[in-house]
Amino acid sequence: MADLVYRQVMRDLKQRIHQNEFPNKRLPDERSLSEAYGVSRSSVKRALSILANQGIIFKKRGSGTFINPLYMKNQTIFQYEGSNLGITDSMKSAGNTPGIRLLGFNVVPASKEIQQDLFLLPGDFVYEIKRLRLFNDQPFMIETGYIPIKIAPNLSQQTVSSSIFNYLESQGKVVTKSFMSIQAAPSTADDQDLLKLTPVEPVGIMEGIFFLDDGTPFEVSNMRLHYRYLNYNTFVSLDEE
Repeated sequence: MADLVYRQVMRDLKQRIHQNEFPNKRLPDERSLSEAYGVSRSSVKRALSILANQGIIFKKRGSGTFINPLYMKNQTIFQYEGSNLGITDSMKSAGNTPGIRLLGFNVVPASKEIQQDLFLLPGDFVYEIKRLRLFNDQPFMIETGYIPIKIAPNLSQQTVSSSIFNYLESQGKVVTKSFMSIQAAPSTADDQDLLKLTPVEPVGIMEGIFFLDDGTPFEVSNMRLHYRYLNYNTFVSLDEE
């Protein structure tokens, strides 16, 4: 229950920051927030600590807690506020409506590379799922993923036409970790056709492995983004706290 409390505080503060409810860019102190939310100061402290680690806020010793102005200027469409790392839960873009168009759903033998990435054996099979992600019916990402059949044996065309990670969560499995690499590359003919790009326009590429909460590798994914949506922020801190 305490875990849910701090997450609720964190999400509400994020929403209020996005809505510019703190025009002076300064948050109330921990005691005031604790009283306003009706929760313990430890829950508020944990929520603020996570927001600080994400680079959304920063604490200035002796002055208070402030909103990072660069965070407000350079917001990425990926904001992990849901209970899993699925794209559906993570995509936010100025109130736009996300959508999915299924391009392919097949069962294939795991290649040697996929066997290595997902700790599979020769002869193991995986789902090969290709989907087009949209905002307000405008394509912005081609997503190709590989999921071991033995982990999710009941996936169907209907299931993969919506949030796979939310379906997985309904089955008692949660994706909570990922390792991602990000790069840019020239667009292919397929990119140009699906993402409405010209031959001289590039794509952003996000490749990674997603893990269940017990550490099991669940999916290898390749995401090819329209370059206009490639906006990735990170925050570096050398503090030991």
